[in-house]
Amino acid sequence: MTAIDTIIVGAGSRGNAYGQYALEHPRELRVVGVAEPDPVRRDRFVGLHDIAPDMIFNDWQSLLASRGKRAPTIINCTMDRFHFESTMRMLELGYDVLLEKPMTPVLRENVRLVQKAEETGRQLQVCHVLRYTPFWQALREVVDSGALGRIVSLTHRENLIYYHMAHSFVRGNWRQQSSSGPMILCKCCHDFDILLWILKQRVRHLSSFGSLAHFRPENAPEGATERCTDGCPAADTCKYEATKLYARDGFGWPLNAVSYIPTKAARLEQLESGPYGRCVYKCDNDVVDHQTVNMEMEDGATVTLVMNGQGDEECRTMRWDGTEATLYGKFSSGGNQMRIHHHLSGEIEEIPVIARDSSGHGGGDFGIVRSFLNALQGKPDDSVTTARESLESHLLAFAAEESRLNKSVIDMAEYRARVYADADDQRR
Repeated sequence: MTAIDTIIVGAGSRGNAYGQYALEHPRELRVVGVAEPDPVRRDRFVGLHDIAPDMIFNDWQSLLASRGKRAPTIINCTMDRFHFESTMRMLELGYDVLLEKPMTPVLRENVRLVQKAEETGRQLQVCHVLRYTPFWQALREVVDSGALGRIVSLTHRENLIYYHMAHSFVRGNWRQQSSSGPMILCKCCHDFDILLWILKQRVRHLSSFGSLAHFRPENAPEGATERCTDGCPAADTCKYEATKLYARDGFGWPLNAVSYIPTKAARLEQLESGPYGRCVYKCDNDVVDHQTVNMEMEDGATVTLVMNGQGDEECRTMRWDGTEATLYGKFSSGGNQMRIHHHLSGEIEEIPVIARDSSGHGGGDFGIVRSFLNALQGKPDDSVTTARESLESHLLAFAAEESRLNKSVIDMAEYRARVYADADDQRR
């Protein structure tokens, strides 16, 4: 196999996660370029991949304005609000693109991205990495085998550990809809996608409830300061106190988000002025911190998706009830669990989940890159997340947000028709 060259746009946590594949599988993928505005992140990435000077760019705009097509593929890990404009240009220039989720936080732009990929004949694959984890592939095999019988009801929970909620959606880059998108899209389009992939049918009706309940000024401890570094009197009793979370040596998430300089001193300096040092009750966040989505499938099964930002553990938990058996599962970096309770016999069957590699999302980060490379060589797998297929999970997220805001039940057939018509109007 000849290594495929790629340019990674965005050398943050996701860009490095996918770039690691090239470091461990150099015969399959070679990173030949990078576009990244942060000089510390950019220089580190250049050193890791030995990138030539003429393939180093300060941003995606300068890369795409440079002479011609610089490689056959791009892995696009820009911030969400840049996805549409950058990916449209990449497709126009002839690049095959692996795009970080969500596709774009603007509803009609999702449809236009799909149309552009199909018009240009380019591969546009979305990073729904859960499809590529041994856990979710095993769960799909169980459902396909008929061991559960007909699926009647299921509950799926996306449990964010409390500090992840505060880090990304209160202090961090995804805290505001205007600069990122709805929480249910940015965090849970993964979950909608995996449910559709396993159930192999569409949603007929949908409703949703949720709010920003906790991370509000009125819930701040008495005397709380604007910043955790300002001598806050609640420091010892606050689980979100920033110096406890971030002011230490080391490398990796979430420390790198504060500073790529891996020292306590560098991070403490950033906390004194940057976004991650702010009191969680005094930020400019407006996305929800909990949300529930209720769905009726085409065959009448009911599905409840819960996004919870006050978890004690970062994990997804689930219960699938069928006419023959019930499946309980837990997907977690601390250890996966899956068991089937057979109704008639009372037998409890443990389902083994064997790790494939050590990459993020339970092996999904490497799995999506491998799938992208295989599809480029004409060998797509049955998990491949084309832009057209990924569109459906995104529509569910946008519909859920509309339902939440309007306290309404969404007819998904009518909703799809409305979205496609709006996208066509914008295109004219």
